[in-house]
Amino acid sequence: MHDRGMIDTGPTEGEDTVGGHQVPAPRPYGADDPQDREPIRVLVVDDHALFRRGLEIVLAAEPDIEVVGEAGDGAEAVEAAQDLLPDIVLLDVRMPRRGGIEACTAIKEVAPSARIIMLTMSDDEADLYDAIKAGATGYLLKEISTDEVATAIRAVADGQSQISPSMAAKLLTEFKSMIQRDDERRLVPAPRLTDREIEVLRLVATGKNNRDIAKILFISENTVKNHVRNILEKLQLHSRMEAVVYAVREKILEIH
Repeated sequence: MHDRGMIDTGPTEGEDTVGGHQVPAPRPYGADDPQDREPIRVLVVDDHALFRRGLEIVLAAEPDIEVVGEAGDGAEAVEAAQDLLPDIVLLDVRMPRRGGIEACTAIKEVAPSARIIMLTMSDDEADLYDAIKAGATGYLLKEISTDEVATAIRAVADGQSQISPSMAAKLLTEFKSMIQRDDERRLVPAPRLTDREIEVLRLVATGKNNRDIAKILFISENTVKNHVRNILEKLQLHSRMEAVVYAVREKILEIH
């Protein structure tokens, strides 16, 4: 594995819903004193037993991470997630019986508080886009270093999104293609955002987290959080990642 790093797209606001009703997000990993934190409970899903075992060995060395279960395919993953209710699911994209994308959607239904990180050999931007639509919070290539897996787990448990840099560029390419394919005109005007909300949305769409946005706009982090919450409510979106899609579609963020 090679050390490639990850893109931090910042905390996710209100991303979990069931039947149209918002489900409280899990407690942020860094919310309490380190001594009082519960270990981050992880479910490892991959059809290669050796890869699963390797991840378990690596994560066992991390005192703040606990592997609570494993599964060898998508169907087993959904059952395990429902029984174990893990904080994080490390999920392979390509698996027998039930693929990772389909399993991701099902896991979000049976365990809506679980956050899903796709670990895959695939650099197909369509897989990445489908994973995000299915509710994945992270998408990392298996070529990343083992240390980075633990780092990604902590970041996602703390409400951030993680995407390998090479895939982030592909994501924007897929968004651009999506816009080009969408030749239907809007029948209903888009919700009106304030100038400040558009500023915040533009910064969110470029990958800035709340702290960065607060510094750039000279406002508090709480104010940024309120703006993001208002933006998502107005646009009827569930996550910052969806807000990026919206920003590109509405030409708030230009892709060259």
